Amino acid sequence: MPDAAETASGPVLEISGARATIRLNRPKHLNRLQAEDLGELVNLFDRIEADASIRVLVLTGTGRAFSAGYDLNSVAERAVSAREQQSAGSAFEVVVNRLEDLAVPTICRLNGGVYGGATDLALACDFRIGVDTAEMFMPAARLGLHYYRSGIKRYVTRLGVDNAKMLFLTASRITAPEMLRIGYLTAMVPLDLLDEEVDKLANVLAGNAPVAMAGMKRAINEFARGELDEAAADARHRDSMRGEEIKEGIKAFAEKRAPKF
Repeated sequence: MPDAAETASGPVLEISGARATIRLNRPKHLNRLQAEDLGELVNLFDRIEADASIRVLVLTGTGRAFSAGYDLNSVAERAVSAREQQSAGSAFEVVVNRLEDLAVPTICRLNGGVYGGATDLALACDFRIGVDTAEMFMPAARLGLHYYRSGIKRYVTRLGVDNAKMLFLTASRITAPEMLRIGYLTAMVPLDLLDEEVDKLANVLAGNAPVAMAGMKRAINEFARGELDEAAADARHRDSMRGEEIKEGIKAFAEKRAPKF
């Protein structure tokens, strides 16, 4: 990954072949997200999803942390009424939910610590590969904040009730080995192996059938939320049985070669 940028900026998009990388880029403030970053992230997600040549997204940060989450002081300064404060909080929730629902598979490259709302942003990715020096904590209870509903649901469905309670109610800080143990991390590696591990997974995902993956990702997320659209999932299954992807997949298998989707 590139060295830390000289100056802070909003999220940076880099595209290389079938892979898009979004890099949070406020390293002096541990990549804390500002209000103006939220709309930019949604725009980047839309751009990535509209580009059929992009098969995988990697989300990461510049410098020694992934992200310190959303700038609560920014919310407080901008929110002169209860209605505006609610909308500011909702704007972050919209970004996280949009990331979770992105059609392309997503990998969070956890280059360091992850805190507050950024823990949910990373959890919305399909995979999280982190350095062995990473740490996380969710300080909502210490701040007097009742976290938004979809974020709590994500914690519960991904990490289980007991782990969600431990993280939310104690606001305790945990290190990378514990993040791996509870299933927050998909894999934990030393810093010098981080890019290799991310590349390995990204290449696998970029080489698989994009339409089939997008449909199965949607079904898995809907199952986890308890809101599966059964008719739509069944239709995608039937369509796949007569689609172009399965024809290429079967042909490649017979010819003992990698498929070209």
